[in-house]
Amino acid sequence: MSDSKKDSNPNMPKFKFNAYWIYGAIFVVIMAFQFFSSGDLATKSISKNEFNEILKDNDISRIVVLNNNLAQIYIKEEAQKKERYSKIKNSAFYTQGSSFYDYNFGDLQNFENNVEKARQANELDFDIKNENKTSVFDTILGFLPFIILIAVWLFFMKRMSGGGAGSGGGGQIFSIGKSKAKLFDKDTKVKTTFENVAGLEGAKEEVQEIVDFLKNPEKYTSLGGKIPKGALLVGPPGTGKTLLAKAVAGEADVPFFSLSGSDFVEMFVGVGASRVRDLFKKAAEKSPSIIFIDEIDAIGRARGKNSMTGGNDERENTLNQLLTEMDGFGTDVNVIVLAATNRADVLDSALMRAGRFDRQIYVDLPNINERKEIFEVHIKPLKLAEDVKIDFLAQQTPGFSGADIANMCNESALIAARNGKKAIHHQDFLDAVDRIVGGLEKKNKVITPKEKKVIAFHEAGHATISWMLEHAAPLVKVTIVPRGQSLGAAWYLPAERMIVQTEQMLDEMCATMGGRAAEKVMFDKISTGALSDLEKVTKQAKAMVTVYGLNEAVGNVTYYDSSGNDGFVKPYSEETGKTIDQEISKIIEAQYVRAIQILEENKDKLTTLAELLLEKEVIFKDDLEKIFGKRPFEEALEVEIVDEKENITPVELKTEE
Repeated sequence: MSDSKKDSNPNMPKFKFNAYWIYGAIFVVIMAFQFFSSGDLATKSISKNEFNEILKDNDISRIVVLNNNLAQIYIKEEAQKKERYSKIKNSAFYTQGSSFYDYNFGDLQNFENNVEKARQANELDFDIKNENKTSVFDTILGFLPFIILIAVWLFFMKRMSGGGAGSGGGGQIFSIGKSKAKLFDKDTKVKTTFENVAGLEGAKEEVQEIVDFLKNPEKYTSLGGKIPKGALLVGPPGTGKTLLAKAVAGEADVPFFSLSGSDFVEMFVGVGASRVRDLFKKAAEKSPSIIFIDEIDAIGRARGKNSMTGGNDERENTLNQLLTEMDGFGTDVNVIVLAATNRADVLDSALMRAGRFDRQIYVDLPNINERKEIFEVHIKPLKLAEDVKIDFLAQQTPGFSGADIANMCNESALIAARNGKKAIHHQDFLDAVDRIVGGLEKKNKVITPKEKKVIAFHEAGHATISWMLEHAAPLVKVTIVPRGQSLGAAWYLPAERMIVQTEQMLDEMCATMGGRAAEKVMFDKISTGALSDLEKVTKQAKAMVTVYGLNEAVGNVTYYDSSGNDGFVKPYSEETGKTIDQEISKIIEAQYVRAIQILEENKDKLTTLAELLLEKEVIFKDDLEKIFGKRPFEEALEVEIVDEKENITPVELKTEE
């Protein structure tokens, strides 16, 4: 492999500088200097007898007594030519002027007396000098415990303050109160633009206006308009709120500060408020600019509801500082705040008011037209076969978010590759829907023939009722192949409605009860397989009575509180509660009886469908047309391109337990 290929490989490890290397290099230099400059590397330790021999030969030029316990012996130059000294002098570690020998004499007074006697007896002419000397290494060893304690303290403080240098200004102990926002400007371009954001036309229009205001403020200020302070992106997870903010960063020619709400939260008191001040200070310095706070509910929750945390809550202090920065004294700079959350109901009302977040942009689940656009974005990098129908896939995925569609496209590619295909076919996309909604196919699940027959009639009951009723969602596919926790499933194609009428809800409930009704009609017994069906119809009937006011006995009242403050309070009396329970039961039982009547009238067709399902395990709409004929309500298949206010479950999964 050439060097150019190595450099272009993104998976190869890259050299990264670490500040700790500087400390290590300094330590190595100090140790090397101490090691090589000591002059004692070639010095030899001698005994008392060897010292006395050198003393008698009068070869000593001087003696240096170190720290009162060690004598360094220096040899005269003319004596260094002797064989006993030449080995030490010619050593690679010997430096000119260094000592030749070390003599550990023990008691200083006895040593001096013995040397003085030898000097007088042999007329010796050397000097004795006393010195106190401490090495750098010994000094470091003395302070080593304190150095270790300081290093450990710095390490933990750095970890608590947000990590290393890559975590921004808050990563260092002395800048813990600095903002962690990542800055995108002309030097760090974001490649995402509005062209990469499929659908979301209304949201893009409002956000585009904010970007345009920063680019051309005179266009609006000439008419007396003021720049909006902020925009709050609200919507379910996966609908593209963060992607829309990235597109703003890519489109705007102004500095863009991006961070998460959790970046303000820290264990130290006052750090969150300090980071808010530092963030707005930096944004004001680069004005006009945009600040994007993702998941703002981490710091923007309503104040005063968490009494257990006490009055000096760090999160509340952070929120108070944010409120002040967004609309307090001296906030006359061109700084716009974008924020995203999927929990707008928990945000503080002071944060939501006009003047702070002037606009609340709801990013809803995409409709059929928008899903088609999202599919066209995500299939660009895929190798598709000619039989892929994007229009059908858009119809087949009501209730899917942009993230769900992206996952579906990726899953289809994995399924095609697993089967050894060279391109992704339409069936691979349908299998991806099955995999995402129903779970992984359980090929090794043991089901007895009797259980399999019950499951087949159960699913055939759902298919028969949904085919016969006008307002029931038309069936696309029925299967008795176990997936995930289910033993059988039915896939529907519900219409995307803005409102739902009583007859439509009743028809859907009747179709849902078709599984249990089929068991009753064919076997005169019922099983636990209708658990998910009962859960669904109970929720629907309860909503009809207590939420939408669609029951005559209870009347045109609703006990639904959109603020979510009725969790611990029952908003109706005991007598009304009894009436509600009775009406819910009446609605469900009426639809159960209705389902039994329909299945009794079409018992032969139900049997034919169940037997076909036992044979094929998977049947489609075409199979139902052969048995029941053309569906009399075919126009219901044409889905209106509207924004759906009432969320209808996109795929009804029937679980047999």
